[in-house]
Amino acid sequence: MTAAERIEGLLTKAISLHQQGDLARARAMYTEILENQPNHVDALHLLGVIAHQTKQYHHAVAWFDKSITAKPDFAEAYSNRGLALQALGRLDAAIASYDRAIALRHDYAEAWYNRGNALRNKQLLEAAMTSYDKAIAIKPGFAEAYANRGILLFELNQFDEALASYDRAIAIKPDYTSVYTNRGAALQELKRYDEALASYDKSIAIKPDYAEAHYNRGKLLQELKQPDAAISSYDKAVAIRPDYAEAHYNKSLALLLKGNFRDGLPLYEWRWKTRQIAPFQRQFRQKAWLGDLPIDGKTILLHGETGLGDTIQFCRYARTVTSMGAKVILEVQPTLLRLLQGLEGVSAVVSRGSRLPAFDLHCPLMSLPLACHTDLKTIPTVTRYITTPNDKVADWQHRLGKKTGELRIGVVWSGSSWPKHSSERSIPLSELVTRLPENIEYVSLQQEIRADDKATLESTQQIRHYGEELKDFSDTAALCELMDLIISIDTGVAHLSAALGRQTWIMLPFLPDWRWLLDRNESPWYPTATLFRQSSPDSWGSTIDEVVRLLRSPAQTVQSAPSDR
Repeated sequence: MTAAERIEGLLTKAISLHQQGDLARARAMYTEILENQPNHVDALHLLGVIAHQTKQYHHAVAWFDKSITAKPDFAEAYSNRGLALQALGRLDAAIASYDRAIALRHDYAEAWYNRGNALRNKQLLEAAMTSYDKAIAIKPGFAEAYANRGILLFELNQFDEALASYDRAIAIKPDYTSVYTNRGAALQELKRYDEALASYDKSIAIKPDYAEAHYNRGKLLQELKQPDAAISSYDKAVAIRPDYAEAHYNKSLALLLKGNFRDGLPLYEWRWKTRQIAPFQRQFRQKAWLGDLPIDGKTILLHGETGLGDTIQFCRYARTVTSMGAKVILEVQPTLLRLLQGLEGVSAVVSRGSRLPAFDLHCPLMSLPLACHTDLKTIPTVTRYITTPNDKVADWQHRLGKKTGELRIGVVWSGSSWPKHSSERSIPLSELVTRLPENIEYVSLQQEIRADDKATLESTQQIRHYGEELKDFSDTAALCELMDLIISIDTGVAHLSAALGRQTWIMLPFLPDWRWLLDRNESPWYPTATLFRQSSPDSWGSTIDEVVRLLRSPAQTVQSAPSDR
């Protein structure tokens, strides 16, 4: 046997072992080949493949570089090198490597596909789509390209197109488990709930231990306001993957929505491990307090999280924490700074981003119900716990002048553009203004106006809007003080108005946030709030009609604000 024949035999055996998953023995044989032929292209390249498979990405790049040095036109090595660079987060270098592979082989479908993935990671979505389409044009049976193309279309909120791409992937690969799950998500966004559930169930039938499918199924059932069924699906997801943060967190929301604070509040702490919320977690040298340590004589920092409404709702706990013997420092969003300066139980209020005073412990505001062992019966309910600066009230009283209607009502119909699904809590202004009763003066209490509402607001004479004149929430609070009634969707202004003890009517989406609970028109958090619930997803008509009916009713309960306002 010649030396060349021996090397060829070693390579054949090594590749066989590699394909069987015996990476250690395959690596040893590739290394033996290199001891005899240091520039053996296939051995260099396949050692790079093994390094990539074992997540040794730096070593993989080095091996691929050596194979390219030995064979400069080695398109496959350039493509695999791109994968290793991509795994290292070096997206520009990865794309350049894919481009070189494509330049060497124009019909290299896999390189086009991998290039699309890297471009999508860089949020270059149009370029990514072009790459996926090119891969599919070269290789029409490329199921993975159709699948990732569907993901991209989903991210672009093109749900019908995403569904078509997922269906094409499944037609090519009928047992494509993850695509059935992604397909279910697209159908869910399209409100085709029965089909979405069937798609999740198909994914689970193919792969019963697919945690993501159980989790997505739970989210669908939760959206349909079936918390018990949702909890069952979350439990299955967690049984498969115990560290599945999103499943733990969403289970907590379902439990809290049912009013089960005992089980829901501890699970709610999983929010800090979810992809969406983890980036907002604050890191302090001081220990977090969750009710597990005595705080008598300690200084504790209570800090807001993301939403203004959350800060307004849970800052009430400052008085509770003070009653335990602690000195409280409250850190809030800048727009709330002046409004909350006089909050009872707080020794200092500071704006987020400013220098913090010394403190011993800290607690996020939305962890306070857990730390204070809250249940439905022990919510610290106070009719009014926020006070508006007198000068602000006087200033806005002067600006508003005398009433021009029987009642002066503040209105909020939409929230900010964050989070992603805030539109589900918003009402098109055009749908609202056509139903509003006359002989009432309406005042907009929101600063931001969505693009779809601008033309309606400009064309109507029914609503006074101050926009940028609302410098911070102390201005908004002053306007609330001067209203006979505030009608709002679930947004920070609704919390503000209710925390001021103002009569507040809150219009809630079909699946409300957990704090509003289920099937009740009053709130244990806010005695002056009345809840109006959407009867079906995406349909506000009946909710608005109920609000308007009460406004027009001779027996309506709106109490006019003092005449001097």
